[in-house]
Amino acid sequence: MDLGLKDKVALIFAGSKGLGKSVALRLSEEGANVVIVSRNVENLESAKEEIFEKTGRKVVAIPGDVTRKEEVDNIVSKTVKELGTLHILFANSGGPPSGRFSDFTPEDYLKAINLNLMSTIYAVYAVTPYMKAQKWGRIIASTSVSVKQPLDDLILSNVARVGVVAFIKSVANELAPYGITSNVVAPGYTLTERIEELIKARMEKEGMSFEEAQQSFINGIPMKRLGKVEEYSAVVAFLASEEASFINGTVIPIDGGFIKGI
Repeated sequence: MDLGLKDKVALIFAGSKGLGKSVALRLSEEGANVVIVSRNVENLESAKEEIFEKTGRKVVAIPGDVTRKEEVDNIVSKTVKELGTLHILFANSGGPPSGRFSDFTPEDYLKAINLNLMSTIYAVYAVTPYMKAQKWGRIIASTSVSVKQPLDDLILSNVARVGVVAFIKSVANELAPYGITSNVVAPGYTLTERIEELIKARMEKEGMSFEEAQQSFINGIPMKRLGKVEEYSAVVAFLASEEASFINGTVIPIDGGFIKGI
């Protein structure tokens, strides 16, 4: 299927590794020109080289902290200056520290909200003028299955990411008349550096081996395995495409059946 993404411009937050990098690679494979953002310059340059070598498409790497409004505004301005416009926003960020209620103070929730929610809000405000002007845009925010089913040991993520869903579903109503769709993807346990961190945290807390801790995550997944980043990025690429032009304001789990609610 031709997704119609050739020469589209995509801005990918947290694009130097994990899920963000997989999205950048997939969109680049589909013919898009991509801009990847990360605070880690070394990882950023490595991802840029890898994606370009695999696809030959233009890849722009911009270091930046997406929890700061002025930096997000600067990233979007640089994207438009370099590539002429912006069609696709993939709003993504790392996960807050793992832990339960007793492990954190109220100030920790503010940091999590800045990381997951405010970074998305800053980005959407920055990109929508360009999308409105061209009457076409795709806003895709990455959250977690925790927006549907709160996860033990991830209370900060449980709280911060639900706000992303409320925000995206709200703007989806307002931006749709301009040809802009706004959706959320909610990944389950996927084989990335993040899941390895969670596995190691559980090992230390529960006194498990790596294999036992990993299996404890897999047990709740009907498919009895962790997800692959390629499975995740395929869904994002579809949502970014012309083929998904009537999908708006949705939350799509990519979780192997982990969420049990109807």
